[in-house]
Amino acid sequence: MIKQILGRLPKKPSKSADARDPLSSGALAGARTGDAAGHRPGNGKDVSHQGFHPSSNSGVGNGNKTAQVDDLIANESYTANPFEALPSFRDVPSSEKQNLFIRKVHLCCHIFDFTDPTKNLKEKEIKRHTLLELVEYVSSANGKFTENAMQELIKMVSANLFRSPATQPRENKALEAYDLEEEEPSMDPAWPHLQIVYELFLRFIASPETDTKLAKRYIDHGFILKLLDNFDSEDPREREYLKTILHRIYGKFMVHRPFIRKSINNIFYRFIFETEKFNGIAELLEVLGSIINGFALPLKEEHKLFLVRVLIPLHKPKCLSTYHQQLSYCITQFVEKDSKLADAVIRGLLKYWPITNSTKEVMFLSELEEVLEATQLPEFQRCMVPLFRRIARCLSSSHFQVAERALYLWSNDHVENLIKQNRKTILPIIFPALEKNCRTHWNQAVQSLTQNVRKIFSDVDPELFEECMRKFEEDEAKEKERKEKQEAIWRRLEEIILTQSKTSEMPLAPQSTAAQTVAS
Repeated sequence: MIKQILGRLPKKPSKSADARDPLSSGALAGARTGDAAGHRPGNGKDVSHQGFHPSSNSGVGNGNKTAQVDDLIANESYTANPFEALPSFRDVPSSEKQNLFIRKVHLCCHIFDFTDPTKNLKEKEIKRHTLLELVEYVSSANGKFTENAMQELIKMVSANLFRSPATQPRENKALEAYDLEEEEPSMDPAWPHLQIVYELFLRFIASPETDTKLAKRYIDHGFILKLLDNFDSEDPREREYLKTILHRIYGKFMVHRPFIRKSINNIFYRFIFETEKFNGIAELLEVLGSIINGFALPLKEEHKLFLVRVLIPLHKPKCLSTYHQQLSYCITQFVEKDSKLADAVIRGLLKYWPITNSTKEVMFLSELEEVLEATQLPEFQRCMVPLFRRIARCLSSSHFQVAERALYLWSNDHVENLIKQNRKTILPIIFPALEKNCRTHWNQAVQSLTQNVRKIFSDVDPELFEECMRKFEEDEAKEKERKEKQEAIWRRLEEIILTQSKTSEMPLAPQSTAAQTVAS
């Protein structure tokens, strides 16, 4: 009985058992030593582990331990091994170059900390040199890339490029929207290596040896979404590379085109209606500018909705100045392709027209001139009344740059011809603003430009000009008379109040009589 109880107790492991136990420190050290002799970072091959010989009668528990140890040994050996340079492509036969390419790609998957310039100097230089070799190899490749090579290259690109950016919270950035132009761009300390990775990927995409059917398996929707997220980078150099790469992907992978457009739309929606913060809006619009330029006619309904729901509302954010040039180009491309869209574009601009921001108002006027230059007469006539009511307010602006930019519209021959053909409708709307500028505007340049515009109308149609002048003088006389009556009422009211204050004991009834007298 006692022997049976003692037999159930756990036995103390002996030294020989330790040597056989796969989790013992001695066996693990032996496994590391044996693995280090045959394993190099990124060779992509499994290496047998010396010093680890599980017995043939091991149970399920031992099998699980074996798998754990295999993983542990592989990870430990990768980090413990020295980071060594691989042979050059020139030193190996052509049959081995693809394998060497994959090994070099594996080597470049190692990520270093570039915030500390004193760490891993040798390893960083080896990686930089290896990346340059890969760029040269991809540029001069004279054979199709294998599927395995493509897969490993995309993994390496993803490991290096898709990192979490160390940027300020969006709440703090939103408060700095007004200072975006004055803010110094943030430069990524890892850029010397990132630039080579971007260059390598760009040359891979552009290479005629890249099979699109195979590559699209790895440059998939998930990869494209992460690439688009990188457009929010603070570093303008990175955004420039991303712009070129996205354009090449859009051109080469036709199957991804609808998804790319939809994903860019989602970025714009989030920017317009939620955050008003995304660093790469200008670059994305630049890519879209070339995409819109290639749209076939007649335009699809999807593209027209993109104009109305995305491009026009992009005039709303405060930081418009950071991407207005690219946005204006996209808008103009649409109007040039289909002039019937001019009415919707102009009414959209009027909807988002700034009231208190004179800098944005000048930008709107510049864009308006470009749109009007591509506008035909029927579309112009549909929107000219609300348009020139807004222009009349701009002409009357006390900010001289706004008034000056509005007057420069008459310097454009096409716009001037549109106005002349519709002068009977337009001149009565803007004539009061022109006359007030000539008489009372404080800026001499604005007065001089206003005189030139008045002369254009008086030369083209003297009768209409005289009629508008008579109407303006009549309105001025009526306004003067109204103001005189108003002042007389106020004087009479003051006299009544003064009289009542002198006779403070006067009953309340006469007060109501006095009020009725003033009201009448």
